[in-house]
Amino acid sequence: MILQALVRYYQRMTARGAGGIAAYGYSPEKISYEIVLAADGAVLAVNDIRDTTGKKPQPRVLDVPQPEKRTVGIKSNFLWDKTSYVLGVSATSKRADKEHEAFKALHETALAGVQDEGLQALLAFLRRWSPEQFQAPLFPEEMRDANLVFRLGNEHRHLHEREAAQALRARLLGDGEGEEGTPSAAAAGAICLVSGEVAPIARLHPAIKGVNGAQTAGASLVSFNLDAFTSYGKNQGDNAPVSEQAAFAYTSVLNHLLRRGPDNRQRLQVGDTSVVFWAEAAGSEADAQAAEDFLSSLLVPPDDENEAERLRTVLDGLGKGKPLADLDPGLAPGTRMYVLGLAPNASRLSVRYWQVDTLEVFAKRLAEHAQDLRIEPLPWRIEPTVYRLLLATVPNREGAMPKADDAFANLIGETMRAILSGGLYPRSLLANTVMRIRSDGNLSGMRAAICKGVLAREFRRGVRTSEEEIPVSLDKQSTQPGYLLGRLFAVLEFVQRCALGGQVNATIRDRYYGAASATPAAIFPVLLRNTQNHMGKLRKERPGQAVNLEKEIRDIVEGLPDQFPRSLKIEDQGRFAIGYYHQSHIHFAKRDAGGDAAEDTETDTEGAI
Repeated sequence: MILQALVRYYQRMTARGAGGIAAYGYSPEKISYEIVLAADGAVLAVNDIRDTTGKKPQPRVLDVPQPEKRTVGIKSNFLWDKTSYVLGVSATSKRADKEHEAFKALHETALAGVQDEGLQALLAFLRRWSPEQFQAPLFPEEMRDANLVFRLGNEHRHLHEREAAQALRARLLGDGEGEEGTPSAAAAGAICLVSGEVAPIARLHPAIKGVNGAQTAGASLVSFNLDAFTSYGKNQGDNAPVSEQAAFAYTSVLNHLLRRGPDNRQRLQVGDTSVVFWAEAAGSEADAQAAEDFLSSLLVPPDDENEAERLRTVLDGLGKGKPLADLDPGLAPGTRMYVLGLAPNASRLSVRYWQVDTLEVFAKRLAEHAQDLRIEPLPWRIEPTVYRLLLATVPNREGAMPKADDAFANLIGETMRAILSGGLYPRSLLANTVMRIRSDGNLSGMRAAICKGVLAREFRRGVRTSEEEIPVSLDKQSTQPGYLLGRLFAVLEFVQRCALGGQVNATIRDRYYGAASATPAAIFPVLLRNTQNHMGKLRKERPGQAVNLEKEIRDIVEGLPDQFPRSLKIEDQGRFAIGYYHQSHIHFAKRDAGGDAAEDTETDTEGAI
């Protein structure tokens, strides 16, 4: 299913002539230099073709014959390679001489009998070249280990772009053999599991590059590198026959989707998982492009506040059940969307999640995600990304930004899967968030929103840990003990602040939040007794405020059971955090309106990627 969808996407991309997608047998690679040859093989010039528009020269991406898949063996590329193979010089390789001999041997065999002037010039160059000729100023030292190509005289095209070279490349691709020269299914042909047609089978699939944490040389989505993975005596790719063309197609388009750069909006990084997505529209390609842009804006909200507000309006409309076509007539709701999450696994890639559905279904699921997280007052101006959300579950160290490396990889993957599939958030998301609040005392708006999101989704999907729905804003009618205790804790902290002034070194939240949210019976009697001292001071200085606060405390306590609970379950600790967040922000809003400054709790203002 995954490979079939990728192959179809490759075919559509090549049909419309999309940039960055190479033809069969070719691959976009980073090239830094070109060697200009005379017809007799003499070197006329060595040109640095790197892009110098930035601060540092960057290799230029050219479509060249697909590179060989190298592990520890020596395998030469056709008509291009790095300097250790082409010239026999390297700053790192200790076997440059053997690599150069392999490059010469390949081209002596492949170009034998070819009458093309450019290819004959390359043969002549290889026959007269020796590594001792690599000297400045013609060959700069920084050229070592860079990739290079060849060009003939005053021609503007490179040797691999000549018609004779392309015809020769196509012939070489059709001459596949198994290990040690024995014919395999690749040579004889077999039924391809992707296309269903009889075709030469790929023994090894091309490498996939761009997945964070994977090997820099690339990793495999399909491979059989140990005997334990094989069956019935079959060798390598014969165990799961995929044709050479299908293997090339799915790896080429996947490498295109995984490319890094500001122009690629079809890729995002969520923890250790590299996520790519694409669209398949029944109508025009413009519908598919619009769908991809819209899903990208849902997964990575725009920085522009006007665009963010427009997107929030669409999500609110979807949350209320309005059709996507009514909210944005430029979108085709039936456009099919594919989302693939890949994570590194040594020399392989593991599929973290694979979701397929229509654009409208994905949009509604993301709208539900936004509705589940929604809490008042809203702690962000721009909807948070999944990455930003998961940063709230890691430790907050004083003077340092949270690190994504501290987040659990499986938690990130499960959360993203829940968002895309509309399923339950992992319970560990709630547990980790509550644990972090208790350990570092930072109850930010993002953390309160996570607690609310997990519990609200469970309630909506029938997992009832309480008969009360999770409120978006302060609910004074709630009788849920965890929520009431959180509210009570916020009021007691507010009493302390009012009595001692806004600049308190450490409030009861800093000292007692963890214990109060887990074992209320052991802490709240102590807090209530201490509060009487603060209330005594307030009765003398601000008797009106003291009366109001006493009434607020009484109203909350009357809703609680006769005795404080000995302990709170994890979901009730989440409600405690929500109640505290709601009540504390009501107090701060009142004090700000009255012109009396108070120190606010931390509020996340934007969703950074």
